[in-house]
Amino acid sequence: MKFAIFGNTYQAKKSEQIEKLLSSLQKRHAEIIISQDFHDFLAKNQGLDINNIGTFSENHFDADMVLSIGGDGTFLKAASNVGEKNIPILGINTGRLGFLADVLPEEIDDTIEDIYNNNYRIEDRSVLELTCHEHLLEGYPYGLNEIAILKRDSSSMITIHAAINGAPLTTYQADGLVISTPTGSTAYSLSIGGPIIVPHSKTIAITPVAPHSLNIRPIVINDDWEITLDVESRSHNFLIAIDGRSETCREGVRLTIRKAKYNIKVVKRPNHIFFHTLRNKMMWGADGRE
Repeated sequence: MKFAIFGNTYQAKKSEQIEKLLSSLQKRHAEIIISQDFHDFLAKNQGLDINNIGTFSENHFDADMVLSIGGDGTFLKAASNVGEKNIPILGINTGRLGFLADVLPEEIDDTIEDIYNNNYRIEDRSVLELTCHEHLLEGYPYGLNEIAILKRDSSSMITIHAAINGAPLTTYQADGLVISTPTGSTAYSLSIGGPIIVPHSKTIAITPVAPHSLNIRPIVINDDWEITLDVESRSHNFLIAIDGRSETCREGVRLTIRKAKYNIKVVKRPNHIFFHTLRNKMMWGADGRE
């Protein structure tokens, strides 16, 4: 099998896990390529002897499976480079929470063995696509977690006129608006009061950031519906953040958000269940009185 590896270049103390992963792959005679920035980090900062391992830049690669070693942010970076390639991604968690990257370092060898024995499942995760009319986005317009519209350069709120399939929804007076996939419902959306959504529910959550009204609440819609947003700002600009990648946009630009034409394939071990992750990593239902 051929594996493409993405990694976190900010975790200087995690080289032991990298060596464990490479050793597990090499003893099974896997073909390995590593993203150029991660390869440079491992060779220069970690002193690993990996000159015999090939490299690739950004999305210029092909593989049977992508391995992301880091946290959920590293996984999102890997997903943005995989894009429409239809290559499944396995996340190995050396970060903190790890919803997408949920394989623990001590599970690496067993997980690789499971992959070679075809003992794993693949979950299709929906992706959001952003189109800006009359404005060319500088970055990648697809988000596995969320697309957020946020205030910038001013403490004042922004005004967001939202419509669904052309029909007016409401006008938000808020610090921003987060449009989330089910995958992203446990990320930024959750932190601002959005609902937890089961990954395969085929929905999108729309959650305001600090709304200036008590009667504005999150809403969940079908993921085949189209969302259009018109933004007004006192500073005449606002911020677009897609899975943590952000850029400035001028007011007067209409934003259209819809489900992308492709999914991201996430590799899961058989015993890794969404509700189990909720209970163990988010303390779902935990009673502090016990």
